[in-house]
Amino acid sequence: MSKIFVAEDDVSIRSELAELLKNSGYEVDAPAEFDNVPGKILTSGADLVLLDINLPGANGQMILSELRKKTDTPVIMVTSRSGETDEMLSMTMGADDFITKPYNPMILLLRIQAVLKRTQGGRNETGSYRGLPVNTAKGSIGEGENEQILTKNEMIIFSRLLANKGNIVTRDELMTVLWDNEEYINDNALTVNISRLRSKLAALGLEDALETRKKQGYILL
Repeated sequence: MSKIFVAEDDVSIRSELAELLKNSGYEVDAPAEFDNVPGKILTSGADLVLLDINLPGANGQMILSELRKKTDTPVIMVTSRSGETDEMLSMTMGADDFITKPYNPMILLLRIQAVLKRTQGGRNETGSYRGLPVNTAKGSIGEGENEQILTKNEMIIFSRLLANKGNIVTRDELMTVLWDNEEYINDNALTVNISRLRSKLAALGLEDALETRKKQGYILL
């Protein structure tokens, strides 16, 4: 399980982000104090850092600069400001990626997965569900004889449901996620993909994992 260090001073954003990452199978370290952030990151043993550019009494880019003197732990910089200056400066100082608030949670997860895949030498296990490894790069749930291979659309749908585990995800949300990933899909095709995903989860012994809430959407339990 990969560990992510979250340096974010907005309490509500930090809480939502920590929940999103935990529900996606990550271990999370999200401190509420921001003294000696570089030291906290180094001692956390994190596999990746989400670093807000503007922190109380600290500058994210200077923190990044300090980190790069001691570690190559991947860092995704986060800012609420638009424009290219922050992005250019952050990438120059050694950031692995950059994202602007407000961000799409699914897009953030995909960026995290991409950075971890690239920096961990191809180790693609990016999370877990009910004790089963979820490999988004391979498109699989489980391993060995107890493994199911998902299509690209099925994995996009499952990842969205997993990121919102325990909460209802509407059909419109799923259609939007697929559209954002340049996948054209109509309502009937979504139904087919959901049915196939449910069958593959059942083959893993997870018959009760995915529920349909009529007129609302779907929920991964």
